[in-house]
Amino acid sequence: MLTIIGAVIVIGSVIGGYVANGGDLLVLFQPFEIVIIVGAACGAFVISNRKPVLSATAKAVPALLKGERYDKAAYLELLTMLYSVFKLAKTKGALVLEQHVEKPYESSLFGSFTVFINDEHAVTFLCDYLRLLTLGTDNHHEMETLMDEDIETHRMEHHAVSSALSAVADGLPALGIVAAVLGVIHTMGSITKPPAVLGHLIAGALVGTFSGVLLSYGFVGPIASAIRGRGDAEERYYLCMKAGILAYMQGYAPSVAVEFARKALNTDVRPTFYEVEEAVENLPAAA
Repeated sequence: MLTIIGAVIVIGSVIGGYVANGGDLLVLFQPFEIVIIVGAACGAFVISNRKPVLSATAKAVPALLKGERYDKAAYLELLTMLYSVFKLAKTKGALVLEQHVEKPYESSLFGSFTVFINDEHAVTFLCDYLRLLTLGTDNHHEMETLMDEDIETHRMEHHAVSSALSAVADGLPALGIVAAVLGVIHTMGSITKPPAVLGHLIAGALVGTFSGVLLSYGFVGPIASAIRGRGDAEERYYLCMKAGILAYMQGYAPSVAVEFARKALNTDVRPTFYEVEEAVENLPAAA
């Protein structure tokens, strides 16, 4: 929603100010200039990036039109799920988790936590490290190092998308100049035309520079920043799991381990201690 609101503000401010100053909207309608700029930008984007980045970008940009994947309710669910896992392991031993981590989508332990179970990467992340617990891993320092590497890989994949789009944003003004130069070349071929015709052609050529700058600083650059920011915020989901697992490995009680996990969250989505306590009290008995 914020992405749409921002785009409307950009377009409204630029076009509104132009029209209010007496500008002719028809002059700005230069579809072939847009084809040159956008087409060249897309081609350069394809040339300069690997296939995984192209695929991730195709998913990340439309995702901005949706709300945040992890809101306060999602984190409250995660914390209560972590409590369930730690409580079960504490009372029945870590080996009891094996049946759940091997088939998480059939697990009665995870099944009621819909946000978590519908996030394939989060399920894989948690189950991988719970599996290590069932195999007897007890060195929390080594586990932390391994988790950090995993989270860093996740961060780099997110940042690859935003960096690729930032590179496109940096190049769009230059591509706008390319379109403008081509427009000038076209104008020079019509140098014998009346001044009114030449004026229209020159104005059309300048639209190329305008379009390149507007697309860069008004849209593609901000989209790249938004994707980076959202990726950084979503990283907290994994840091929350990491904090909880490490606290549990150090021997803390399930409720204390969950409190460690809660403190790893950003304040805008962090449930209060009492909200977590209430949610935990309302949990069904672990199977």
